[in-house]
Amino acid sequence: MNVLIEWIYRSPKGTESLFRSEEMPAAQALLIAEDLEKTGRTKSVGFVDRFDSSWTIKELKGYLKEIETEPHNVTVYFDGGFDRNTSSSGLGCAIYYEQNGKSYRLRRNAFVAGLLSNNEAEYAALHFSLQELELLGVHHLSVQFIGDSQVVLNHLSEEWPVVEKDLSNWADRIEVKMKDLSIQPEYKLVPRKTNAEADRLATQALKGIEITATSELTVE
Repeated sequence: MNVLIEWIYRSPKGTESLFRSEEMPAAQALLIAEDLEKTGRTKSVGFVDRFDSSWTIKELKGYLKEIETEPHNVTVYFDGGFDRNTSSSGLGCAIYYEQNGKSYRLRRNAFVAGLLSNNEAEYAALHFSLQELELLGVHHLSVQFIGDSQVVLNHLSEEWPVVEKDLSNWADRIEVKMKDLSIQPEYKLVPRKTNAEADRLATQALKGIEITATSELTVE
């Protein structure tokens, strides 16, 4: 979760002013806020998340403690591939997350028959990634979804209307799953080369190569 710090500074002569920081990860904001308190010139300090909910230092500490053993700081890369000749699809997702003080990456793909277009495969890939998040136990979090499909991301972010019935049905399924998991999505559109990992997983699925792998990430 990202938050901004909001604090009231009081000068030695009693002049007060309200300051707001830029948005930053909650753990980083907590460290800065505690340092601000040590100056002795902070009348009050708190936090505001992107949903305009306010948090005290005590509440934010409790939240960070609670999520430490659960997956958090989650980023999802997703992609769908479609073969017109066989009307088959490959779905791929790479999920990055933190848990118990460590960083992990889950790579997963699936072969699917019966979809009608590449756009539908892209929607199916995002829905597939949500199913994987559910299996991981991700809930009540902001999650960033990264993909290279303008159609899917602009539809879900409500930049574009959903016209096709098949795609509208997928959008509805995704929104229901998001609500069930209490996930607040953040969508990011990237070039295909930036989404190469998920694209490769989708391509491997189309070739019948099944991937399910979780690995711990180490900082070099």
